[in-house]
Amino acid sequence: MVHSMRRTGWVRTAAAAGAVAALLATSACTSDSGDAATEVDLEAQSVGAMEDFAADEQFKATEAIDISMLWTDWPEVPVTDDWQIFDEIEERTGVSIDLTHIPFSDATEKRSLLISAGDAPTVIPLVYTGEEAPFVSSGAVLPMSDYVEYMPNFQKYVEEWDLGDMMERLKQADGKYYMLPGLQEVSVPTFSLIIRKDIFDEVGAPEPDTWEHLREGLELIKAKYPDSKPLADGFEGQSMLNYAAHAFGTQAGWGFGEGTIWNEDKGELEYAGTNEGYRDMVEFFHGLVEDGLLDTESFTASDAGGGAANVSEKIANNQVFAASGASGTVNEFATALDATAGAGNYELVQIAPPGGEAGMIVEPRNFWNGFMLSSDIADSPNFLATLQFLDWLYYNPDANEMIRWGIEGETYEKAEDGTITLNPEFSLDAFNINRGAATDIKTDLGWSNDVLAGSTESRALKESYNSPQFVDYVDTVLESRTPRDPSPPAPLDEAELEQASLMSTPLSDSVRTATLQFILGDRDLSEWDAYVAEIEAAGVQSYLDLINGARERFAEENG
Repeated sequence: MVHSMRRTGWVRTAAAAGAVAALLATSACTSDSGDAATEVDLEAQSVGAMEDFAADEQFKATEAIDISMLWTDWPEVPVTDDWQIFDEIEERTGVSIDLTHIPFSDATEKRSLLISAGDAPTVIPLVYTGEEAPFVSSGAVLPMSDYVEYMPNFQKYVEEWDLGDMMERLKQADGKYYMLPGLQEVSVPTFSLIIRKDIFDEVGAPEPDTWEHLREGLELIKAKYPDSKPLADGFEGQSMLNYAAHAFGTQAGWGFGEGTIWNEDKGELEYAGTNEGYRDMVEFFHGLVEDGLLDTESFTASDAGGGAANVSEKIANNQVFAASGASGTVNEFATALDATAGAGNYELVQIAPPGGEAGMIVEPRNFWNGFMLSSDIADSPNFLATLQFLDWLYYNPDANEMIRWGIEGETYEKAEDGTITLNPEFSLDAFNINRGAATDIKTDLGWSNDVLAGSTESRALKESYNSPQFVDYVDTVLESRTPRDPSPPAPLDEAELEQASLMSTPLSDSVRTATLQFILGDRDLSEWDAYVAEIEAAGVQSYLDLINGARERFAEENG
């Protein structure tokens, strides 16, 4: 179901805004792909825009404007019409946000239908890099790279946080990018291993800084707790294989993506699901299964099917001592252990992803979710004001802090050293802060919501709402791990996208099926060569030729 919620009844008139004429006596064109190329006259379409809008200053529309936004509804956090966040945004900026709601359960599908039908709101948030590609050729979304010069906060933090090269990798086949991502000052893997450090210490395990050292620790734990299978995932293996793969020189699980990975020696993209590192990874995890060190149920049960909850129960009952999770999972495991071991009688630590044969390597540095704009905005008299507002909303540090914490002096206090403290009458249960307080700033007021919060964050802001253990985790990753270099860009044109989708889906399905079969022992590793032959017969070389051809073309056209 898709429905719209209007927060105010404002009626606008599109007046001219000559105050910005001197600054914006220019015009720009959208991408010439598709039939929707539209000229934008920034001088005429600056109604509500500020004349000298600059980074790190408050955006305030010179006259009230209305902006529509797509909003994904999580079932446990229903949006209410009196959420404080929208009223505060309107008070600070003069912008009223009208929401079109889609359910989380099928948000991607609903979003695609709205965009394809031309019915999408102006702002399309919660977009991850790569998700914009299907909408480029039709002209349904705006080429954001044409207009970032009018977004000073975005430009400032791309430069200060050294993200310029990463932005270049977002370019599509026409040399433009069509979404703006959330910017992160520091980027570490969200999911990694959470271990019972007290038990690892108890059995004299080595520091689990590599997968081999982790295995030694699991063996010692198994000897002490013979009824346990000490390592678990809880996400069908997709989480653990995702962060483990980089240490083996490959990619897998959630991070398998389109399946290609850069081979520096060969100077080309190869298929990750059949490379040497992939086999080594599969063989390692199969060995854990053979020796009773890996909980196989956690590699088959999905999170939605209770996989993660089942792992929490096993953690609480001394059946599992290391498992996949994010910072919030530490709280879930702690709650389970409080009921069995008792508070204070255990130590949970999220550790940096272990290293391996490829080195102390983790995933490439990442963006977080950002937004696209419907190309209809190109006809709006508020075009420039919309850009300025979104630049403030997504990339201004004060806006980032507000979206996370609410209103300084009301919901939180900020000390001179930057330390943020949530006032005692408010809680943020999602991060285990002031549990039991009368008002949760997320569910009751809309702050820290899952659509806007966390998209762009400084390191200080990220650390402000996370536990000291998570801060230690960030420090450990940054100090002891190296992000893998990303593969070079290989953007596809419209026909290639369709062709690649038809080719890659059966290939990746085959890889995922065979991976679990090999790891769980349902298929003998002696059949690896036969598996590779099956992938080859399914057309992997034609797929690689297509992707490498796009990579070479893009490199030639973009220097």
